[in-house]
Amino acid sequence: MGNPLQIKEVFFMSGVMASVDQRTQLAGRNRLELLMFRLNGSQLYGINVFKVREVLQCPPLSNVPQSHPVVRGISNIRGNTISIMDLSMAIGGPPVADVENAFIIISEYNRSVQGFLVNEVDRIVNLNWKDMLPPPAGTAGSSYLTAVTYVNDQMVEVIDVERVLSEVVGAKEHVSQDVLDNVDHDRDQQKNLILVSDDSMVARKQVCKTIENEMNMETITTKDGKEAIDLLKGWADDGDERLERLAMVISDIEMPEMDGYTFTTEVRSDERLKHLYIILHTSMSGVFNQTMVDRVGADKFIAKFEPDILAQAVIDALKTV
Repeated sequence: MGNPLQIKEVFFMSGVMASVDQRTQLAGRNRLELLMFRLNGSQLYGINVFKVREVLQCPPLSNVPQSHPVVRGISNIRGNTISIMDLSMAIGGPPVADVENAFIIISEYNRSVQGFLVNEVDRIVNLNWKDMLPPPAGTAGSSYLTAVTYVNDQMVEVIDVERVLSEVVGAKEHVSQDVLDNVDHDRDQQKNLILVSDDSMVARKQVCKTIENEMNMETITTKDGKEAIDLLKGWADDGDERLERLAMVISDIEMPEMDGYTFTTEVRSDERLKHLYIILHTSMSGVFNQTMVDRVGADKFIAKFEPDILAQAVIDALKTV
């Protein structure tokens, strides 16, 4: 088992995003680093290191009256007041009991910073996205998992943090009228289909709701990059009319089996598909992602989840297709 304090030192001293080149090469090879931890019991869980700012022993927490039950308190960390969420409670488990000896994972999702209270931090492992498997069949809708994998023959469950944040913090649901006023209603209505690829059920629903209900376009969804590229190549092989109707692809970056960067590379290497407009839509942000967007040839990168930003990106893309 790894030493949590050593893991803390790695994050504090070097910083997760300190080496853009190193991280770029990692993702470019369809690989990721997973920080593993435990909540209650022996089950291992994982979170992508790209989303982790720091790991530290839980500091004193201040109570917040009338806050969500999952929020165990707030703490001032390096000059920032951060909400600390009990990740076990958030996914339906019992609360972390020994808070004083627990750890918090400071992470950045969807342009916000929060801390997740966990019982124990294990270690960091380097994996291939191909080794990240979709959750077991039959768990969709009730599961807080986006993927599972195995490390030393032990199952590691990757939590759908976007679902957790949606339930605890909430998210804006509707596009502002001033953005909708920019929609070109005279555009080519034959290009009315958008492919949405995301391993998070909540994220897929958020994107599809914006596109279908607010922008009056059709969507088709896949759960990862491999499923998306297989679908597109199948359409190309069969001469499927949906390929002609496809206006763009909106793809997550973090997905099991094939990430969004590798998916984009696959699209650009296929003569029948390379013209497709690709928006990478992710909860990860920063210089690293823009570097990879440029490298793999995606058309645009936007951070999750803001309906106005998504809608404006779609409006801008429709002007070019």
